[in-house]
Amino acid sequence: MRMLSQLEAIAIEAGKLISQYRASGPSVVQKSDGSPVTNADEAAEALILRELHKLAPGIPIIAEEATASGAIDPVSCGAVFLVDPLDGTKEFIRGRDDFTVNICLVENRRPKLGVVFAPARHELFSGDGSASYRCRLAQDASIVERVTIRSRCSPDKLTAVASASHAGVETDEFLQTLPVDRKISVGSSLKFCLVAAADAHIYPRFGRTMQWDTAAGDAVLRGAGGCTLTRDGEELEYGVLRANGTFDNPYFVSYGGHADVLRALMAAPALRPAEPAVLQD
Repeated sequence: MRMLSQLEAIAIEAGKLISQYRASGPSVVQKSDGSPVTNADEAAEALILRELHKLAPGIPIIAEEATASGAIDPVSCGAVFLVDPLDGTKEFIRGRDDFTVNICLVENRRPKLGVVFAPARHELFSGDGSASYRCRLAQDASIVERVTIRSRCSPDKLTAVASASHAGVETDEFLQTLPVDRKISVGSSLKFCLVAAADAHIYPRFGRTMQWDTAAGDAVLRGAGGCTLTRDGEELEYGVLRANGTFDNPYFVSYGGHADVLRALMAAPALRPAEPAVLQD
């Protein structure tokens, strides 16, 4: 729990910095892949990298903006930090509140410790593999309430959560085969956290995401009792440099129940779409 608390503190400091840029009006440029990046992203990442190097100098760090600039720490199957300093940049630029700071410690390709901080919502989620928490923060960003959360699912009544910025035909077709009676749209890694807290039950993502987008939220979900599987029914793995030299994720589905139940839901051939490259959150 000690390192989790330290990661929470780092995420909170990064979130406070992001809030300062938000108040003054962030500057925006386009990266080489066409996605936006702001000075808030860059400043928050610099803060997180500095603090993680102090906290655990021997653990490599894979961070979104550093990787975009070509700075990639060597990766092993041991431990690695995955960092997205400002997930939901588009939501941030639009003035929405569902953007997050994401820090995750991965061990042996599985998310072990994860922190998702939503500064504008004064809310933080974290997980240590055996338990996950939802925290309410005061205006000064101090934690004033911490509640243990558990995911749960009713097999005959599901609430689905999807991307606020990117939806697709494959996602709609998948959800149409399930007993979904309600859909929630939200940006950033908060989708995982809603499933972890049982505010939603299933989150399919049949589009491009990066490992730093999902690792922290996935850690929260797994600590709460849920799972994330690839379309082949395997656990989603992290800290994996793909053959094409990227840290892309395959398509996946996150679920608030047992992995075997999710495998059954994904078993129909019609629910196994191909994977063209699409825009990411």
